Amino acid sequence: MSDERPEKPLPELRASDADRDRVVERLRDAVAEGRLDMEEFEERLEAAYKSRTYAELEPLTRDLPAVAGPAAGPAAPVPLSGAGSGSSWPARIGGTGTSTTAVAIMSGFQRKGRWTVPARFDAVAFWGGGELDLREANFAQREVVINCVAIMGGVQITVPPGVAVDVRGIGIMGAFDQREGSGPTEPDAPRVIVTGFAFWGGVEIKVKPPKRPLGGPSLRKEL
Repeated sequence: MSDERPEKPLPELRASDADRDRVVERLRDAVAEGRLDMEEFEERLEAAYKSRTYAELEPLTRDLPAVAGPAAGPAAPVPLSGAGSGSSWPARIGGTGTSTTAVAIMSGFQRKGRWTVPARFDAVAFWGGGELDLREANFAQREVVINCVAIMGGVQITVPPGVAVDVRGIGIMGAFDQREGSGPTEPDAPRVIVTGFAFWGGVEIKVKPPKRPLGGPSLRKEL
């Protein structure tokens, strides 16, 4: 009698980061194709990053048309679309804003990581400072307005490359400063309109790529 253990069925095998990333990429495509709404996408995205085996990954794309080979099976790694990549924008537009207001009075505020920018966001800094990082954010609409009031304080807004930025704020002994050009905009990318008033204060807009691709390790820790 052989002492060899029977081969473990494929669904029980442990999934790798690359396997989870391939499923996430298929889910993003499904949103862009109109097969999933944002609520379904968010639910499946969270489940994908929590999955440990192929058996847990497979149901997430079972009802989606197959592309080049099974999404959850072993295959050559597929590069992720980074935040700011045109192919990922449709999946990042739509939904309800995480919050609509941030106020710093002799203090500070911060919005960063995965959050949803509402159609209009009001940021107030009085003797304080605030940071709005949109590099990994979703957007409630394709065009959003960030209204900033900076009085003896400052607000820094960071956007990923490809996003259209329109600065319309007024500075009196203060400034709305966009030192770096946003560069060429990407198809389907959102448009961010920055308005408001700066008095003895400033609003600074920066363009920086995300630290990690959308759906990378930094996001998995937040889920």
